[in-house]
Amino acid sequence: MDNSPVSEPSSVSTTVRNLPIQQRIDWLMEHARRYAQVYQSPESFLARERYSAKHETAIIALKCMDGRLDLSLATNTPAGIIQPLRNLGGRFDLGWPYFGELLTAEVERTVRHGRSTLILINYHYSKDDVQRGCAGWGYNTDAAREHAIRVKRQVEEVFGTAHGSVYPLVCGFETDKEALVLHGSNHRDVLDLETASAKDLASLPASLSRLYPDIPEEMEKDLLPLVQGNIAHIKDLKKSDHSLEIVHHEWMIGVGQGFHWLHTPNLALIIGPYSPDLADPLSKAGGIIAANMQHDRVPDDGFLLFSLAPYHEVGVDRARATVKSRFMAEFAAHIIRSDHPKIADKINIRKGILSWHTRALELIA
Repeated sequence: MDNSPVSEPSSVSTTVRNLPIQQRIDWLMEHARRYAQVYQSPESFLARERYSAKHETAIIALKCMDGRLDLSLATNTPAGIIQPLRNLGGRFDLGWPYFGELLTAEVERTVRHGRSTLILINYHYSKDDVQRGCAGWGYNTDAAREHAIRVKRQVEEVFGTAHGSVYPLVCGFETDKEALVLHGSNHRDVLDLETASAKDLASLPASLSRLYPDIPEEMEKDLLPLVQGNIAHIKDLKKSDHSLEIVHHEWMIGVGQGFHWLHTPNLALIIGPYSPDLADPLSKAGGIIAANMQHDRVPDDGFLLFSLAPYHEVGVDRARATVKSRFMAEFAAHIIRSDHPKIADKINIRKGILSWHTRALELIA
């Protein structure tokens, strides 16, 4: 079952990026609409409800903005179960005031519902070509991995090392095979799911117990289907015509939250609103867009700057999301125009808000 029904193959990305900018934007809006339509369907709703009833652990993924990191697709998990927080290079710091409060609030919300939280702290890389790794870390996998380990230690400092309610887990993602690489609690032992065979499936519970001797039993049981799903996904991928996107072709900068619907490879640079210094990643993203235009990787008729803010409730929460989205668009446009004047007149700005409950996206003025 394809649980990320509107994830697009790289061939679609290739076709779309060569269209005029207005047609690219129209395609993007239609893509978001289709995602919301599928998310709201009875089948998707029941799949999420059934999965949540069987696996009560909440799952949060801290990961890079790279569209190839679609963990729902890679683990055969219904869309909406894994809650991603995306940022340039997967860079996070619990010392950041907004991010620390956001993560704490999410954990406290799940605890109030009697649930535990599994936090997947991701980094990504390519075994076959360094340039297919993480541009946000300058393709330095060691640095990305060390950062993930540091974030794990921060999570333990905030939520405790007994792991009764929160379990942080460092998880690599090999983008060519879309394989998870699980790092054990001692950071030395590793389980590379690309190398797992059908014979290993029966011994997976024992393997996870050795890898994570301190994980609560309930969370281990809820981690198991992610591992099994990734092994099955890798096997299916080997049978398919899986082409690889090697070069950056992004033509969109997304700033904010709620881009769950966008995992098309090399289409967008997504910057979460978590760091107190948003100017630096915005400037870097602008530089990538400028280089893509300069080297004819995308048409030079324009690029999209898209701000997005989610809301849970109508009324005040929705109104606040509207104000937030407008601010982020204005702030991001100012940074890009100031730091990259050659593409200042190429900006096409769209502002939106998104309902967490329905995943419906609404453009605002």
